[in-house]
Parts: sequence; C-alpha cells; structure tokens
Amino acid sequence: MALPDYEAWAIFAAVARLGSFTAAAQELALSKPTISKAISRLEESLGTVLFHRTSRRISLSTAGKALLPHARQIAMDGEAAMEAARDTTHLLQGQVRLAAPLSYGLSHLAPVIADFMCAYPEITVDLQLNDARIDLVEEGFDCAIRIGALPDSSLRAIKLRRMDGYFIAAPSYVERKGEPESPDDLGNHDCFIYSNTPSPEHWPVTGPDGHITNVRPKCRFRSNNGDVMLPALIAGRGIGYLPDFLCQKALDAGDLINILPGCHIGDIALNIVMPPSRLRPARVDALVDFLKDNLR
Repeated sequence: MALPDYEAWAIFAAVARLGSFTAAAQELALSKPTISKAISRLEESLGTVLFHRTSRRISLSTAGKALLPHARQIAMDGEAAMEAARDTTHLLQGQVRLAAPLSYGLSHLAPVIADFMCAYPEITVDLQLNDARIDLVEEGFDCAIRIGALPDSSLRAIKLRRMDGYFIAAPSYVERKGEPESPDDLGNHDCFIYSNTPSPEHWPVTGPDGHITNVRPKCRFRSNNGDVMLPALIAGRGIGYLPDFLCQKALDAGDLINILPGCHIGDIALNIVMPPSRLRPARVDALVDFLKDNLR
C-alpha cells in the first residue's frame, strides 16, 4: 500500500486557504508548476477533482470541500510534529486563527490580543468575531473562545473560569410591572431571549434549592447578541438573562437590578476549544497559554 502524499495534502490546504496557486507558491517558497503538479497528482490518486479552475479564479469542488478538513489536519499535525522534534524558541512566527463571540471579543479579548501581539511580534493573528457556533476543523481555526456549556465532541477544551448569569431588569420596569417572585412568574413578564442557543424559548431555571423549573418566557425582544439587549433592558423594556461580563457594570451602577437572586440557567463557563489533535504549532500553544494567563 502506497503512503499518502503528505506534501500534496499540505499544498492542497495552502491553496484552498489562500485561494490561489500563485499565492500558495509564494508562501511555501515553491514554483507555481510544483504547486500545480502536486494538486494534479493528488487529484489523480483520489480519482476526483479538488478545484474548479477558470482563467481568473479557482474554487473548491464538492469533493474538495469535503476533504479540506482532513488536509488542514494533516498540514497542522505535520508542522507540529516537526516543531516538537527541535528547539521551538525561533518558531514563534506565522499566523494563528482564533474565533470568539462578538461581545466578549470586543470587550475582553481585544486588549489581550493587543498585549499578545506586543509579546510575540512575529506571530500574526486572524481573529474572527461571530456569535454563531463555527466548525473549527472545517473552517481552519486553530482555537476558539466559547461561552456556555460545551456539547460532547472530539474537540479539546480548557475551562478558564465559571461565569455567573443574572436575571436582570431596570428599576423602572420593576416599578411598572412588578418583580417576579419565582421562575414561574417569568411567563407573565416581557422577556428578552438570546436566540443563539439550542432551545431559546425554553428556560430551565435552577432555583437556590436546586429545583429546576421549565419556563416558556413571553418574548418581548429576541436577538443573537447579548450586548444589543442592554440599552432596551436599561430603558425598562423587559427582563433578560445575561452573563456577568455583559451586565456587571450596569448592575454595579444601579441601572439594572438582579431579580430572582440565586436562580440561574445552566452552567456558564469561559472555555478555549481546539481541534482534537494534541500536536499544535508552537505559535498556537503560545496564544493558548497567553489566553489562559490573561482571561482567567
């Protein structure tokens, strides 16, 4: 049985990431014919087309899209294995791709990334902020910041800290509508729903005694971003449930109050998640360690 063409797989991953044979040749310090021959060689061995080519552009074929995560993993594991075999002090260079939620990325992650770039001037960072759950392997990310309970998966996870969640409303809302005395009362109030969860219309509220009450909140406002809810909450338009990093300043200032104290929905945690392989380039380990030290 012939060994896999690891070089061709790595070249395929580079061409797909850069969107150009020429750009891949420049980055990899290879000739354009070498790049083209490697792709053709891989396509021939697989019996399928990886790229659709025109005179102006290339695009991944259906097979290419399906095989790209494997190519990225092969390239990443190969680079990490080479680094593990030699001194890595001079290898802290190149790009790291990081994904994070929008609000947390702007408020807490951005200054940490600025400090990281000062500490590691040869590492470039591609930070993508999006509240949607992305596929790290398929989309080529080295790691991601995730907030909330993590579903079972093959991804490796590092829990940085637990986050508190609060049911919150403005004093003006409580004066006008009254304060809920129990989770059951939430069904009669104007609620703000964070839609980027598996079941946004279902709130399993855990009380101080550990009892879980299943609440179907009456939706007054719905969004896939928690930060955008704050102005309307402060204006007294309803009741929301947000993690501490979003609402703590408003609580401390008295613009919002914590209603139903001791009640919470699930467990909220700040996590770093990474692809399943334990081999990572040194630059990725440098960023992960920096985030562990500065976000805890």
